[in-house]
Amino acid sequence: MEGQGGHLNRLKRQIVLAACAAGEGHIASAFSVLDMLWILYDQVLRFDPKNPRSDERDRFVLSKGHGSLALYAVLAEKGFFPAAELEGFAEFHSRLGGHPDCNKVPGVEASTGSLGHGLPMGVGMGLRIRKIDRRVVVLVGDGECNEGSIWEAALLAAHHHLANLTCIVDYNHSTDRALLMGDIASKFASFGWVASGINGHDHDALLEALTRGRQDRPTVIVAETVKGFGCKIMESAYPLGSSDH
Repeated sequence: MEGQGGHLNRLKRQIVLAACAAGEGHIASAFSVLDMLWILYDQVLRFDPKNPRSDERDRFVLSKGHGSLALYAVLAEKGFFPAAELEGFAEFHSRLGGHPDCNKVPGVEASTGSLGHGLPMGVGMGLRIRKIDRRVVVLVGDGECNEGSIWEAALLAAHHHLANLTCIVDYNHSTDRALLMGDIASKFASFGWVASGINGHDHDALLEALTRGRQDRPTVIVAETVKGFGCKIMESAYPLGSSDH
């Protein structure tokens, strides 16, 4: 039986092959978020790949849309579309573009790529469905947290006590040479969120953070990650302060 490490290595291989065939794609960013996406789709989110628009589903928004290859690999693994489609990533007639399109790709809840838009959309989703006990999870990049729209959405979510909303910050230090964010968890906490920090590649820590009891406020998980995680050459190529969010 394939172990979890081998399983994720297979997904990483699919990501690399798809990006190389297309001549484009943010491999390092995809590797940065892959562990988080896998735990979400394998053990946390409720969904039905045969009925991806079911009212009973949880919602996930990949706000850092350039990490789309990781999302596509996980969605394919979970049966939303055939894994063979990854081979045509970013081709003219492919529905798998460089950024995810909710009008084309089953399982994609929001078309993203313009940084700073995913969390506001997630707040809207949370407001719309909070009476049916479904949750909304939004994954943003730390570079995205330079955008004012993130903090406007954070204020709105806290004001409405959106306990069904979770924001994961992929904290791979992409802004260490730009606008320094300082303690991101404390910033969200000052906006009225329940905040914590974890190792974003530790599956047990991720699962615990994503399944702990909800309070009457939105939750943020600041996940320390490494660009290109699992590939030493890539990890070395993207040192702290790299611009590939």
